[in-house]
Amino acid sequence: MVAGKTPGVRGVGVDRLLRLSPRAVVLAVSIQSQEAGYPVVQRFLSGVDAGVPATCWAATGDPVVILRQDLMSLWRDAGPVHVVLALPGDVDVLPFLVELWRARVASGSLGEHFEPAPVVVGVEPSPFMADVGCVHRAVRLWSGGERGEVLSPAESAVRQVEAADVLLVPAPAGGDGEQAPLAARLVTQLNSRARLVTPADMDGAGPELRASLVRAVPSAAEGEWRARLEPVTVPAKGHCADRGVETVLWGARRPLHPGRLADALPVAMRGVVRGRGHLWLCSRPDTVVTWRSAGAYLELREADRWLEPADGRAWQAASPQRRTLASWFWDDYYGERRTEISLTGTGLDGPAIRCALDAALLTDAELSLGHESWTAVPDPLLGGADHG
Repeated sequence: MVAGKTPGVRGVGVDRLLRLSPRAVVLAVSIQSQEAGYPVVQRFLSGVDAGVPATCWAATGDPVVILRQDLMSLWRDAGPVHVVLALPGDVDVLPFLVELWRARVASGSLGEHFEPAPVVVGVEPSPFMADVGCVHRAVRLWSGGERGEVLSPAESAVRQVEAADVLLVPAPAGGDGEQAPLAARLVTQLNSRARLVTPADMDGAGPELRASLVRAVPSAAEGEWRARLEPVTVPAKGHCADRGVETVLWGARRPLHPGRLADALPVAMRGVVRGRGHLWLCSRPDTVVTWRSAGAYLELREADRWLEPADGRAWQAASPQRRTLASWFWDDYYGERRTEISLTGTGLDGPAIRCALDAALLTDAELSLGHESWTAVPDPLLGGADHG
């Protein structure tokens, strides 16, 4: 799978993968939204295999259903084949792949016929740096059969980076000379689990790297995609601070006072490019509140309920990762409740951020008053004071 915000950087990714696997088939996709109803999904199929002639066609419908049909037809007609799936820039990569691989009652899972290879995301430095600073426009990405929530360009850009197994950053070109090193440092902090490569790295790669870029990933890839979308996760620690770019982790096992948290935001958000995590707010003691920021925009949202010992249905519906984390962090009185935040940016003052967030926690005296008192606390972040 290849993704990237611009056609040029997606083309670089496809070209380099074809050099590593010359007989691969390319299925390139574009999604053209309409004023109402399903979009027009255009596909271009090409490859050197004589059994897969170059074809361009379009259909109106659910993008995931159309692509599943394309891939299944390709498998039936050509048998085992290496497919490079080039996704457009307006796709929310992880939710889209989860939906694409999800098993259907009538047709089963795409995973019965295809094994996913690493997700390669191209990052063009100047457009990326412009996007992560843009929060005044609205975009909507395709997350499956429909466009998802309204996002900022900054949120859209960092989501794509976070979806990558391989981050492909082209060499500086034109005005990218100053932006490229900063963009490379930033994306490695945003997604420390991904391998960072340049086109030159891929061209001159040794056998191990070449094979790792095109071989199938472990069979649990779909579950891992789902787990990364969970509202309750352990934030990933970025690489060590690199010339001013770093990640600050902060967590606590007691609830936050929403008013004092609001007061702490000017300090906690200073210099932050990306923030992710989940909160335990005293005003909503039973609700998982997600923290998601990109650029200067912060969104707090009620996303789930904390797991309770007697709620067997909720435990069964939770992912294996969520259940494992709940067991690891379980407290006999508070259960899995906790706050964990990851903040990535430039010039961050880690001690000041942690001090400001520590000051937003309930004091021992406030904690002793219990849930009934907590839920009466005014909440300037999510509104209201009676959400128990």
